[in-house]
Amino acid sequence: MAFFDLPLAELRQYSPVLAVPDDLDAFWENTLAETRAFDLDPTFEPVDNGYTLVDSYDVTFSGFGGQRVKGWLHVPAGASGPLPVVVEYVGYSGGRGLAHTRVTYALAGYAHFVMDSRGQGWGWAASDTPDGVVESGLAAAPGVMTRGILDPNTYYYRRMYSDAVRAVEAAKAFPAVDADRVVVAGVSQGGGITIAVSSLVEGLTGALVDVPFLCHFERAITLTNNDPYQEIVRYLRRNRPNAEQAYRTLSYFDGAVLAARSTAPALFSTALMDQTCPPSTVFAAYNRYGGEKSIAVYPFNEHEGGQEHHEVERLAWLRELLG
Repeated sequence: MAFFDLPLAELRQYSPVLAVPDDLDAFWENTLAETRAFDLDPTFEPVDNGYTLVDSYDVTFSGFGGQRVKGWLHVPAGASGPLPVVVEYVGYSGGRGLAHTRVTYALAGYAHFVMDSRGQGWGWAASDTPDGVVESGLAAAPGVMTRGILDPNTYYYRRMYSDAVRAVEAAKAFPAVDADRVVVAGVSQGGGITIAVSSLVEGLTGALVDVPFLCHFERAITLTNNDPYQEIVRYLRRNRPNAEQAYRTLSYFDGAVLAARSTAPALFSTALMDQTCPPSTVFAAYNRYGGEKSIAVYPFNEHEGGQEHHEVERLAWLRELLG
């Protein structure tokens, strides 16, 4: 795969004019107030993960609409805390998977909370959380990118972002977690959700944003032929009159819009040959990000990004940040 996007020097300066809804703040304030009207009621049930160095818990908490959302919480074996916690959001089409599969941050000495993705899990890891809200009369393409896309109030990511905010609150409720040291993290879809949460939750300690999806929608869907952005293209191909309304809805969930409201220190990553989350869409969010920030650039990689090399960077960044 050759370079296909802007040169790196232009990417570092790329700051497009974006459509920011006038009621963006009110929309999210009302959404989170509606979500928090339900008791969080987090539960933590010990499970056998097969490891001797990590203790794991099957987590359930109330997300958007009071729907019960699943997760895993991993901590170093025998730890009593208080531990910094990394709250992780997973990539598109995946769910939380099995208890033993995502324990890196616990092995590094932190609490590690992995949130399930409602209504996903058809791809690379199973989900145990259905998308319990069904919108009647609204067309959608396969996947979740166009589910409820004609109205911000019914759009799928309103529910997902709300779940993600509540996941932070659930993680803080665990007795061994230091509620004053919370880092949010994710790759691809998880990276886009991380940007959203960092814009919606005050007092976060940091954010790890890797090859983020859900950024600069208008450019992404006209630049790449890859899914998941192509779900939107296929929808608009058959629903031509709905383009303006779809774009308006997406503006409430665009990481490049929300990033300006973030204040936590952040480490981003991007790959210059990434045709799933093109680098210009990542830099559109990065360059508008409101907090202290740095970005790792992997010139010869696609959507896999820095992989194990960037994992080293993330762990070093966390050590410096958290001590």
